[in-house]
Amino acid sequence: MRYLIVTGQSGAGKTACVHFLEDRGSFCMDNMPPMMLPKLMEAFNTTPIHQSTVTIAMDVRSGEFFDARAVANMISELRKLGNRIDIIFMEASDETLLDRYKESRRDHPLTQEGLTLMEAITEERTRLQPLREAANYVIDTTGLRTRGTNALLKKTLGDLGESTPAMRAEVMSFGFKRGLPRQADLVMDVRFLPNPFYIESLCHHSGLDADVRDFVMDNPVTGTFMEKWKEMLRFLIPHYQEEGKSRLVIAVGCTGGAHRSVALAEAIGAFLKEEGLAVEISHRDLQLEQSRWSNPIEEG
Repeated sequence: MRYLIVTGQSGAGKTACVHFLEDRGSFCMDNMPPMMLPKLMEAFNTTPIHQSTVTIAMDVRSGEFFDARAVANMISELRKLGNRIDIIFMEASDETLLDRYKESRRDHPLTQEGLTLMEAITEERTRLQPLREAANYVIDTTGLRTRGTNALLKKTLGDLGESTPAMRAEVMSFGFKRGLPRQADLVMDVRFLPNPFYIESLCHHSGLDADVRDFVMDNPVTGTFMEKWKEMLRFLIPHYQEEGKSRLVIAVGCTGGAHRSVALAEAIGAFLKEEGLAVEISHRDLQLEQSRWSNPIEEG
């Protein structure tokens, strides 16, 4: 088991660091009182978990329970017992921290001690010096926004945690007559394709059935469309991943959400699995449409 201790200055990007490591598969805990570390490590060392790294954020938010020199000494002793521990220290310039606190309008943890914001930043930097000196990684986020911080974390900590997980994709069919799915990142309208609902032998079957699926997928227009759609996704997905997006929701819509959208959602889901993504496929309106087929009134 490998342990990653994330610490450093308030406002310097510790939360972003924890999120980065969590997205890479690490078991993460935030704002843990330092005295709990030995017992926690004992529990992890004796209880099998599927993660190979544990990330623990600890800092001055623990108040009286946090003493940086004592924490550094404790980590040194735990390392002597054979524990693999890396310290990641986040910092930024005074000006950057001041700007971030003014922008977020949050209070610095040490202002509770009656300090001004600038005094709190200076005092925290002094208190944390022993941990900075013991750190394996010192990451300076001065002048960086979220995107820049994430890029720096990827560059600096790319060897930590698990391997970067594949983007998760949720492919959802739906019917436009019941509204757009609010959670969708991409919406594809397939109502331009011939509608099986108007074919008597197909109208009460769904896109999950072979006869409807073949009707939709064997159309030459569908073949051309699928090739262009796949090409678009091959272009988009790496850029989404580069921006740090880990979950992509693709909504495929036809009129009722039972025939064309279902068949194409299944097809594009299979394609994304071949591309290495973890894929979930759902059909939002299929059951609602099936319940209407005994008394069809509207287009399906």
